[in-house]
Order: sequence, then C-alpha cells, then structure tokens
Amino acid sequence: MRQYFGTDGIRGLANGVITPELALKVGQAAGLVFQRGEHRHRVVIGKDTRLSGYMIETAMVAGFTSVGMDVLLLGPIPTPAVAMLTRSMRADIGVMISASHNPYDDNGIKIFGPDGFKLSDEVEREIERWIEADVSRRLAKSPDLGRAKRIDGVHDRYIEFAKRTLPRNVSFEGLRVVVDCANGAGYRVAPAALWELGAEVISMGVDPDGFNINKECGSTEPAALSAKVRETRADLGIALDGDGDRVVMVDERGHVIDGDQLMAAIAASWQEDGRLAKPGLVSTVMSNLGLERYLASLGLSLARTAVGDRYVLECMREQGFNLGGEPSGHIILSDYATTGDGLVAALQVLAVVKKQNKPVSEVCHRFEPLPQIMKNVRYKKGKPLEDAAVKTVILNAQERLNGHGRLVIRPSGTEPVIRVMGEGDDEVLVEEVVDGIVDALNQAAA
Repeated sequence: MRQYFGTDGIRGLANGVITPELALKVGQAAGLVFQRGEHRHRVVIGKDTRLSGYMIETAMVAGFTSVGMDVLLLGPIPTPAVAMLTRSMRADIGVMISASHNPYDDNGIKIFGPDGFKLSDEVEREIERWIEADVSRRLAKSPDLGRAKRIDGVHDRYIEFAKRTLPRNVSFEGLRVVVDCANGAGYRVAPAALWELGAEVISMGVDPDGFNINKECGSTEPAALSAKVRETRADLGIALDGDGDRVVMVDERGHVIDGDQLMAAIAASWQEDGRLAKPGLVSTVMSNLGLERYLASLGLSLARTAVGDRYVLECMREQGFNLGGEPSGHIILSDYATTGDGLVAALQVLAVVKKQNKPVSEVCHRFEPLPQIMKNVRYKKGKPLEDAAVKTVILNAQERLNGHGRLVIRPSGTEPVIRVMGEGDDEVLVEEVVDGIVDALNQAAA
C-alpha cells in the first residue's frame, strides 16, 4: 500500500491534503531518488491553471533546488507536453501540478521518469520512504544548490510535436471546429495547433482565472460545447479536460462521442493503413461491450485491464499494442506519446474525418452501445463484497445474463463506495440484476 500516491499521482484538497510542506518534501524525495550519476540533474515542472498551482510550484522548486537539482519551469501546459518535454530536454524528472478533471480547489502532483513514463509502484514507494525520512544530511551543500528558471517556447515545441503526428499532406482546411479547453492547461496550445493545421477554430474555455477550470465546461461537462456546435453549425467539437490528457468529441448534431467510439474510429482507420502494431487495442473493464463486438467484426481483439490509464499503458507495453484508452477519453497512442494526449488523439480522429470525407456523425459512430447501468453503494465499515449472500446474488445475476451481458463490481480506490455496473442486450434484465446486487450490498453494509 502507498500512503501518498494513488492511481494517478498524489491528489487532494489544495492546502488541505496538498500542502506546501508536502510539496516541498515530494520535491526533495523525488530529487534524491532520481539523482543518478555525477551530471548536473534537472527537473521540468508544468502546471494547469488552478490558483493553488503557484503555491505548489514554489514549494516544489524549493524542494528540488535544496537537493541540488536545477528546475526548468514550463508554466501552464498539458500533462502530455510535460511527459514529452521531459524526454526532449533530457530531464531526470518531469512534474505536472494538476488534479486533472477535478474542481479548482483540488490539486495534485504527477511525476514522470526520464523516459517520460509515469512511475512504477516500486519507485513511488521509494519516494514515499524519503518523504517520511529525515533528509537533512542529504541536502546539497551551499555551492551545489540548484537553480530555477522559466523556459520560453515550450508551447511552440509541443504544438509542433502534435502536428508531426500527422502526415505532412494532412490539412483540416474546410473544417469548422469548436474547441473547449476547460479553462485548463490546453487553453493556448489546442486552438493554435488546430488553426495552424488549417481549421476554422471557435474557442471556448480559454479564459482561466484560477477558479473556473472544468467548471461547466471541458470533457466532463460537454453540454455547452454541444450547444455551441449547433449554434455555429460547426462540423465537430473537441473537449479537453483540465490538464489536457483526455478528450471527448461532439458531432455536427451536438451528440457527444466518448472514448470508446473514438478508439473504434482510430482502430479501424489504422487497421486499413497497416498502422496497428497488434490486431487490437487495450481498454478497461468499463469499455462498452459494443466496442468489443465491433472490434471482433473487424478481426481485432480488445484486451481489458483494471480501471486506470496506468494499467492500460502497462498492458500496452507488455503485450505490444500501440492503441489503448478509456471511455472517459483518456486515449494513449504509444507511437507518439507515453501518456494520454487529448490533442493528439483529436488530431488523429480529424485525420480520419478528412480521409473519409463524411460527417463526423458517420465517421465516429461505429457501433450501438449496449445499455449500461451504473450504481454506487456507500458503506461505512467491513467488506460487503465478501458477504456470502452478496456472492450468491452476484453468481445468480451472472447466470441470468448468460453471456448476453457483463457485470463489473469493484470497490472505489478513493472512497468507501462499491461501484456496480451492468450492461447487456436486454436493458430491463440488466436493471433487474444491478438492482438486486445493490440491494444485497446495502443489506450487507447496514
């Protein structure tokens, strides 16, 4: 078990869980873990647009410089850009200060190794040991303290990187695109990249004030984007989340397109072009069964993992897939990036739209999703899933579905909640079995 790190770095209420003291200790601990060799060590730090980013950034600079690491400050920039720049600038560590799609009063710390990948559980545990340790004897001597400076031009570097993921002859001229940047880290780079590729760009969520990140905008709340697409008669809409590693899209009718449909469109196109490293893709247990059946119709497989992009990426690396993601829109294209990249994924989908020269509603609607019902059961103590009566109800539910649906029942990793998801061809049946499981869990938790 890790004390500080969750499934995606360290995250919590700013100045509650994520305090200056903790940020300083994380900087010192990570700096000590990644000091390898005699060279001058460096770390790049990016952030999103939350007010608390200033406080956490300053504390982390103090932590890193106190153990002798130089700090390069990138300012507000998407998480995938930090991962890319960590490798590009030969940094020993990359840090992103962000709570992703959470409200402004949360914040977090994501750490990347020198290869641009998120850290393993073992490295995170080692950093936690140093957070708890007395590091006074490991602090740098006065002449060896680190320096910190802000770096210009990083937005241009990331924009060029994103554009280079497309063939040279691809142009989005003739496409009217609404892009919602969630008042977050992508508010500068996403509209600029789309415009440079020839699109007519209508921007939303590009006026961050420290408080409005993800507020009624972005990939978690796409209603405003849908309305804007219909109002402006745009060809499509693109919605990023607060740190730019997720994307959902909206077709010309204003209908939301989730990560499952986007991955299906990319997979089919890449299969035609011979670009799939393996015949299939990786997603989590939450991806719709309709996606799995659609891929099977193309002769492609769907490898499923636990919920969390880190598990998707682990499977991709272990089994050699180059496409993976989650229904939430966290899409990993490992030919280009070491983490989810909302902008790059959107560009790949737009390239398919241009190649097929069809409306987005056709290009990105690859299958009819099966009815999916999700309910949460909150409990105060114990382990309701280990109750004998609950196990019996779950077994009976699986027998009733009889291969025509799926059940995913899992405890939340962040709160005392059990999540029950059922899907299948018969919506009435699915709702019956989910309700039965929820009732049994409530009785066990009482």
